[in-house]
Amino acid sequence: MLKKLFNTCFASLLGCCAVNVYAQLPDPDVVYLDHPLLDGFAYSEIVEYEYQEDVNHRVVLGSLQRTQREVIAEDSELLRGNVTKILYEVSQEFSGADAYEFFRDQMVSKGYEESFACSGSACGSSNYWANDIFRNRILYGPERNQYYLAMETNLGLEVEPRISIYIITRGNRRIYAYVEIVEVGGVDVTEILHNTEALLIGLRTEGSIILPSVEFDANDQLLPGSDVSTATDLLENDLSLNVYVVAHLQDSGSLSQLMQRSRVRANSVRQALINAGIAAGRIVAEGVGPLAPNCAATECENRIELVLQ
Repeated sequence: MLKKLFNTCFASLLGCCAVNVYAQLPDPDVVYLDHPLLDGFAYSEIVEYEYQEDVNHRVVLGSLQRTQREVIAEDSELLRGNVTKILYEVSQEFSGADAYEFFRDQMVSKGYEESFACSGSACGSSNYWANDIFRNRILYGPERNQYYLAMETNLGLEVEPRISIYIITRGNRRIYAYVEIVEVGGVDVTEILHNTEALLIGLRTEGSIILPSVEFDANDQLLPGSDVSTATDLLENDLSLNVYVVAHLQDSGSLSQLMQRSRVRANSVRQALINAGIAAGRIVAEGVGPLAPNCAATECENRIELVLQ
């Protein structure tokens, strides 16, 4: 996880500094890393890396065909945002199908949604993909050896990033996986992921974290505007985590009343997490009322904490 955090921090630095910049390996002075939205195939290396800021980019969502002088896709989407392009060379001990299944399984496990997929001749001419769509002739190869996959992330953003992957095994048996990631509208996805990673590290090292943006009504039920996505993201990021949802409450009333109210609050948060797809067995709700007053400030005296089991 520390490696992922380092990757995220580096990618954020790169995103701040690169404006319409193209970098191509090999360069002994630069270390190129996977994008934080997608891990590269373990037995591969980055051979080209390009970053473009605030550009128009078309994502292909259908097979290709030529009409008169132009290659067009059966369906596509024009987006504007920051575009990262990464070309991996895959070890020949594996196949293009292995790389395709790796990327697809990874994105499905992250909850990304498939927009389009094809393989072999169903994708259209490899020449069209290499020279007309991606403008990189190294991606040309036999049609039977090609795979394409377009996915949309599921980060809870107004406009989700798009990821497309083209995999080809060339006639010389070299295997390439080409990745394009479009972060739409200038949203800093790297920063969002960095915050999740940092909270996850904090939860592991400190044993607990305070959940932000959680408020309750007069009946100690979550207000509709409350956001439990932080807790959901953490638990989805690491399926080995089991937690207590602990509610603290300092208010007027007897100790027994405050203890009961805090338990109601904790259970309200627990149910929201279950509704968001977290397994019920991973979450235990507890209310401690005013009995753990290590945070006396008004902004956190009535806090909700995630505590490692």
